[in-house]
Order: sequence, then C-alpha cells, then structure tokens
Amino acid sequence: MSNFSEFKPLNEKTLIEYIKSIPALSSKLANNFSDLSVKEVGDGNLNFVFIVSNTNGSFVIKQALPYVRCIGESWPMTKERAYFESLALKEEGKLSPDHVPEVYHFDRTMSLIGMRYLEPPHIILRKGLIAGVEYPLLADHMSDFMANTLFFTSLLYRSTTEHKRDVAEFCGNVELCRLTEQVVFSDPYKVSEYNRWTSPNLDRDAEAVREDNLLKLEVAELKSKFCERAQALIHGDLHTGSVMVTRESTQVIDPEFAFYGPMGFDIGAFLGNLILAFFSQDGHADQANDRKHMIFFRESTLWICKMIRQLSYID
Repeated sequence: MSNFSEFKPLNEKTLIEYIKSIPALSSKLANNFSDLSVKEVGDGNLNFVFIVSNTNGSFVIKQALPYVRCIGESWPMTKERAYFESLALKEEGKLSPDHVPEVYHFDRTMSLIGMRYLEPPHIILRKGLIAGVEYPLLADHMSDFMANTLFFTSLLYRSTTEHKRDVAEFCGNVELCRLTEQVVFSDPYKVSEYNRWTSPNLDRDAEAVREDNLLKLEVAELKSKFCERAQALIHGDLHTGSVMVTRESTQVIDPEFAFYGPMGFDIGAFLGNLILAFFSQDGHADQANDRKHMIFFRESTLWICKMIRQLSYID
C-alpha cells in the first residue's frame, strides 16, 4: 500500500518521498533528486506551500490542512477546499492562460496541488504596493482576467445546462463560502472574537460601525446577493495578496474560495484593496521612497488612481 493512500500533512522530508511517487511531478525535475531544494514558504492563513526546485525545473506544492493554519485545530476547516481550488485554477487557466499558473497535478486524498512556480522577480502584489512599486500593465491584465473568467462562465455566454451543472458542483464549497459570509458580512459589524483594530485609537470608530443600523441593513442586502446570485465562477478572495506580479506579468493565485456567485464581488474586492493601498501610501513612506509623487493633490498622476479608473471603465 502507498504511504500516501490517506491524508497526512507533508513536511520537507516526506514531500520528497511523495514527489518520487508522482511521475507528473518527478518528471518536472528530470527525476533528479541529488540537488533538490524544498522550502516551506506558506505565509497565508490556511495552507502549507512548498517551493520545490533543482537545476532541471521547479514547481509549487500547496497542501490544504483540516484547520485554519494561523489559528490552529480549534478552528476546523475542510480539506476539500483544495479540490475546488484545483477546479477553479484549471477553468480560469483555460479562460485566461496568461494570468493563471498551470496545474501539473492534483491529489484529492492528500488535498494537494502541484503547479507552476512563479519565480522571482514575481512577488505578492500587496508587498509591491507597500514598497511603492508601480505596475503599468496591472489594470490591463486584471481586467482581462476578470472579463474572461466572469463572462465565459456566466449565462451571458453559456447554456443553462452547462451553467447549472457547474453551479451544482461548486455548491460543494459551502464551508469556504460560509467563512466569507462570517468574516466579510457578519463579524465586522458586531462584537466578535477575531475582530481586530488599533485600540484605543479606533475604539469609537469600531463602535460606530457596530451601532450603525442603516449600514448593517445595506450589508445584509449585500450578503443576500453573495449567497443567492450564482452569476459566474468567481475567485471569491480576489485581494492584492492573491495576485503575484512583475512589471510585465500578472498571475492570479489561491482561488480556494471559488464558487458561482455575483460578479461584483470579485470586482469590488480587488478595487477595494486598491483603494486601501492608495490611502495607506503615506504610512509606508520612508527615506528611500517618500511617495511625494503620490500626494493627494496630484492624484491625477497617481498610478493607483489611474488603475482604479481603468478597472472601473472611467478612463
């Protein structure tokens, strides 16, 4: 019996054994394990992420754990999210191949995906924005990604038979949808264990949000749309931490929250992150980059604002 016939969390040692047993992965390394490098780099909330490389090739292994990694076993989480992430990556890769890393291997038992390694200088977009780096092609690339993935998975393009089949399939990702419902549409508007803000500086602001009944009614309406409108296959977590970039390349990663939902959720999430990035620029200024070219009274020259306008079809 294979050592990997049932789920087990991998580490840098056992992962090598696993790779040797999978031709689709070992062939990427030319079956050469003499100079192999395996490094765990997962800095997110949920998963293990390993970079595997040698002189012949490279790839990334992502393994879902049965709990929220940043919290621990006290917050259980379905491993099946890896299945829906692999489905979404493959579908998005067909529709927007220039902006989605290729999937080489998926193992449902091990909740594991092997995919293209986005080599340096690719970095997480959020880190680039914090550093004040400009990405001139980002708006074009992200608009291409969203237009293609949202339009071609919607009833604007597909038959009702195809659409309902895939809606039904992705309904299985209910636990990740429930997490979004909780942390995006419910917890921020009430006292909740995992809420965080700068205290005491923002205590009054947090209290004002909790006591704003009109705001909560608006949010409840948005939550209703999120739960009920199966318009298209959405990424479901499209923030600046889910995009890797260089000045010439834009790659969308981590669609484990994917399901059929309202198109506006992906668009709004990404635009909202850009707005946060804009207003945080002063706080990230330093001697090396004082952001003087980004001050508000010259916002017409600010690339973040230009990008928001491009993505909003205002330009």
